[in-house]
Amino acid sequence: MSDAYDFSERIGRVEPSATLAISNLAAEKEAEGADIVDLSVGEPDFDTPANVVEAGKDALDAGHTGYTSSNGVPRLKEAIAEKLRGNGVDADADEVIVTPGGKQALYETFQTLIDEGDEVVLLDPAWVSYEAMAKLAGGDLSRVDLAPHGFQLEPALADLAETVSDDTELLVVNSPSNPTGAVFSEAALEGVRDLAVEHDVAVISDEIYERITYGVEPASLASLDGMADRTVTVNGFSKAYSMTGWRLGYLHATDEFVGEAGKLHSHSVSCATNFVQRAGIEALENTEDAVEEMCDAFADRRDLLVDLFDEHGVDVDVGDGAFYMMIPVDDDDQAWCERAIEEASVACVPGSAFNADGFARISYAASEERLREAVDRLVANDLL
Repeated sequence: MSDAYDFSERIGRVEPSATLAISNLAAEKEAEGADIVDLSVGEPDFDTPANVVEAGKDALDAGHTGYTSSNGVPRLKEAIAEKLRGNGVDADADEVIVTPGGKQALYETFQTLIDEGDEVVLLDPAWVSYEAMAKLAGGDLSRVDLAPHGFQLEPALADLAETVSDDTELLVVNSPSNPTGAVFSEAALEGVRDLAVEHDVAVISDEIYERITYGVEPASLASLDGMADRTVTVNGFSKAYSMTGWRLGYLHATDEFVGEAGKLHSHSVSCATNFVQRAGIEALENTEDAVEEMCDAFADRRDLLVDLFDEHGVDVDVGDGAFYMMIPVDDDDQAWCERAIEEASVACVPGSAFNADGFARISYAASEERLREAVDRLVANDLL
């Protein structure tokens, strides 16, 4: 039987998402009856706030089920622009594209900016899909390792300066970070600004975890002098408002960028879902208490894990944002994670998926009871 498909070269450049692969394996084992403590998943374990759900239902009842203007419902775009202005970004509603998820905003950005052979610089450990999106656009990767610096960017600025050059087309910055939870200092971002201006480099500022921080206020790159015309700010509703399945995100950039990216947007997804956009307005305007409650719970869980790991002699670098932690494991982190799920029934993501060999990423978007259970199981199976 012959294979009728002649697959494209670009699709051969990438592998399936490692984080989703682990989550899928955990789901399969649970379907078989196994009790898996799943610490691989990158989504809050909280329900979408009730008022947001009701806003979505009301939008359906009101008949908001058709197409919207391609770049988004005007009222939502204005609410996003207002939120960005609160972060010090000079934003206008016409500079926003509303997308079905933050991933789509990132994908459109890579496709709009990167040609075959263009250099894209990533800060490692880096979220798995940055590499894939860069490769799908034809980009060549250069990487700066933050692991020797406690996953912080500021002490690695000299390394970044050695990497970024006039040949660099795009630099990707993710703060707070997935997978480390690190929140980069304003001095670090100023260092990024200086290099971007010097070498005329565009920057993606992925701020999807911006609302999930503990005792720090992350700066928005586009708010810094010299960055407004070279930054694409990407954000969304999945993490801060526990709306992962709603698929709602956005990007903000210059009029010129939005005009070009809007071509891809209109020819690929047409628009984000109408009634979901209406729920997004409610999320931006009326969920402050729910967001704070969720962040308080994440902070408690983070501190609990730090104490539990310390009891067993495991030293971790503690991030001030997101809901992830990188724990040092065997050099073969893939084998360690396979043992963790097979022997301890604990699902973690290998650090090598983020270009961070020797670590495993765990998510503390789980109850304190399940987090304790996970650590107990790892210890009982000689994995810690």
